[in-house]
Amino acid sequence: MIAFSLTVPLTRVAVQTLSPLFVGAGRAVVAGSLALCCLVITRQPLPSARQWLRLTVVAAGVVLGFPLLTSYALTEVPASHGAVVVGVLPAATAVMAVVRGHERPSARFWVAGALGAGAAVGFAVLGPGGLHSGRLADLLLLGAVGLGAVGYAEGGLVSRELGAWQTICWALVLALPVTLVLTMASAATAPPVSSRTGWLCFAYVSAVSMFLGFFAWYRGLAIGPMTRVSQVQLVQPVLSILWSAVLLGEALTARILLGGVTVIGCAAFAVRSRSTDASAKTVA
Repeated sequence: MIAFSLTVPLTRVAVQTLSPLFVGAGRAVVAGSLALCCLVITRQPLPSARQWLRLTVVAAGVVLGFPLLTSYALTEVPASHGAVVVGVLPAATAVMAVVRGHERPSARFWVAGALGAGAAVGFAVLGPGGLHSGRLADLLLLGAVGLGAVGYAEGGLVSRELGAWQTICWALVLALPVTLVLTMASAATAPPVSSRTGWLCFAYVSAVSMFLGFFAWYRGLAIGPMTRVSQVQLVQPVLSILWSAVLLGEALTARILLGGVTVIGCAAFAVRSRSTDASAKTVA
């Protein structure tokens, strides 16, 4: 989560000078190239047909969906704002883990999850401009949360069969033809030109956020249970907001702080409710 916490603020910096399509797809090309080298060097066996289908879900969520949607959204909203909306991701991941794991959580879990999602939507709608004009970026952030949760949950399950780093590597390679075409199209339309800082930020989200960070994250989810491990995500939005203030000089307004506390608090209650329910069933 420490590695992922820098994703939103550094993406915000990168898209100030680089096309959001280039940042969103290009980082997956860099990570996909690294992944291909790792798979070839270690001579990993090919996944089965069923695993390829599940890897497609992982790729759609964390290789294509989340990076592209957040890149476009962060061209219009501050990183601290994005971190607050993305703060509902822990609860969303827990929900997807419940759905994919065929568990039966209590009504308290679903109520808490709904409150977290409602808090994130409310934060976006009640902000300056609502959901029109530039605030349309909030819809992209919420979409990124949904796709990211799906990719996290499915990736955690597939990691139990393929291994953690192998899962993200195969997902990146699977998406490579698409991300390569998108990156080339972006470069042809608007040749990528940026400062050293912009390129360093792009390098980080490519090598760490899109690649190395998933080695540890999918390993943790694979060990599980995912509903409990997802609690660690609650650290991410808090750190992202702090990074935004320290690195980008963004003001920590009362609205940002209140929104962050509300969204993260609801997400913590949702995930904790599910963990408590699971523990109670185990004892019983």
